[in-house]
Amino acid sequence: MTTSTLPKSRQQLILAVLMACSLLIWLDNTVLSTTLETLADPVRGLNASPAELQWATGSYTLAFATLMFTAGALGDRFGHRTVLATGLVGFAASSVWAAFAGDAGQLIAARAAMGVGSALILPGNLAILMWTFTGPARSTAIAISSTSAGVGMAVGPVLAGVLLDHFWWGSVFLVNVPVVVLALIGIVLLVPNFRSPVVRPLDPAGMLLSISGLAALAYGLIRTGQVAAWGRTDVWAPIVVGLILLAVFVRVELRSKMPSFDPRLLAQRAFGGGNVALGLLLFAISAVTFYNAFYLQGARGYSPIEAGLASLPTALGAILGAPVGARLVHRWSLRLVAVPAFTVAALTMGAYGLFGLSTPLVWIEVLLLVQGLSIGMAIGPVTAALISTLPLERAGAGSAVTNTVRQTGSVIGIAVGGTIMSIVYRRAIEPSLHGVPGPVRDQARVSAEQARHVATTSHLPALGYAADDAFVHAMHVGAIWIMLIALLGAAVLLLALRAVRKPAAAGGEPEPAQEDGPTTDEAAPRAGADARPVREGDDVGTR
Repeated sequence: MTTSTLPKSRQQLILAVLMACSLLIWLDNTVLSTTLETLADPVRGLNASPAELQWATGSYTLAFATLMFTAGALGDRFGHRTVLATGLVGFAASSVWAAFAGDAGQLIAARAAMGVGSALILPGNLAILMWTFTGPARSTAIAISSTSAGVGMAVGPVLAGVLLDHFWWGSVFLVNVPVVVLALIGIVLLVPNFRSPVVRPLDPAGMLLSISGLAALAYGLIRTGQVAAWGRTDVWAPIVVGLILLAVFVRVELRSKMPSFDPRLLAQRAFGGGNVALGLLLFAISAVTFYNAFYLQGARGYSPIEAGLASLPTALGAILGAPVGARLVHRWSLRLVAVPAFTVAALTMGAYGLFGLSTPLVWIEVLLLVQGLSIGMAIGPVTAALISTLPLERAGAGSAVTNTVRQTGSVIGIAVGGTIMSIVYRRAIEPSLHGVPGPVRDQARVSAEQARHVATTSHLPALGYAADDAFVHAMHVGAIWIMLIALLGAAVLLLALRAVRKPAAAGGEPEPAQEDGPTTDEAAPRAGADARPVREGDDVGTR
């Protein structure tokens, strides 16, 4: 098919509906970061511990990361509109569950259910967009659709701040419901039920192995922060089991003729190395975002709306950085743009080690703006170039690998970043607990939020000040480790895109060195290729 069979006006309406669906996912990711401090509060929230907050964030990302490739196979079998609508309904229902959760355990379970909904939404969203638009219009539609990420990043923290200042914490989840209702109406009225002519297997073994492996690994890492010891069986055993299960998962996928997650793609230097680099960058972003939420509202005492506004420069920088990065790649090369952007992003994360309790807000805002710009310049061009290295028939598999690696990086980043913060905080606060009553001492060890609360109720202001100092020290230590991880990502990307010399023609000189990874221009011919979609009512034979 060379041109879309849908009228242009209907294509535009479908694009608007798909952007609303994508906006839901990005809103949910950003509103929670603004809500973490409130959830930790014993009075206004759920009295959640750092480990519970790590799981509230990580359970969503875990389900999201491990179910996306299965959701794509479901769309091939039952139709992408059906799967997308199912995901939206599940997302709305679990949002209501999260809003009225009575304790941290219920919130974690509801967040995992929201992750399942998101995993059903995203692959169907992309597939419908690919079938609806063809040729140059497809590239334009993808670029427009990607702006929903920036909008979500910008609006989410501010919206959460406004809701938290006027309502209870559950309101940040209820806001998803009206968006889902509008999106469902648009899907029913506008979107055909596209299906792939080739039905992929559902891969239940891969799904179970990936979920259980990542869950066990994350549990062991988070448990380390709770007990501050690596030698305990309940710490190292889950980590070992998780790594074994993930190794078995890779083995099973390698033996499959039609794997949902194809590890063979990671063996390609540019595609594999680029994805590893993105995973390390997402690791660092998730960890530093986790820190920033507690720094602004807890240590600095900003209200939720003030913290949301203070986070705006990161989102604005990411929105501006993506098109700037694309233009620079067009002029220079992917390596010359993305590797420095990765490096600058890493250094801005390490700069959190310079933040204190009295750091001027203007310096924080400048740093966050630079961080957002560098992240936007890195992620967008690298992701586009990686997918472009694959033929169109493998673009879906490549997208599944890329999204899974990125979300996995986020899961591990939250687990490791939070664990570092918990261990270092506990060691830093210990000298200030001498002579403090036993129950107060035990509560103060849990987290800085708990220490501030018990310091207020027990009339021990010095304990609150000590908790702030201990948290800032923990953030400084964590920031150095996060920076090193992100710098490792920059090094991996440099190696993945390193210049190679083409073989010389017979009797001739070797040709000039070129990068392995394509520029965005090289992606155009493949991205513009078309395949015949299948919709409800088409004659596709027996299913």
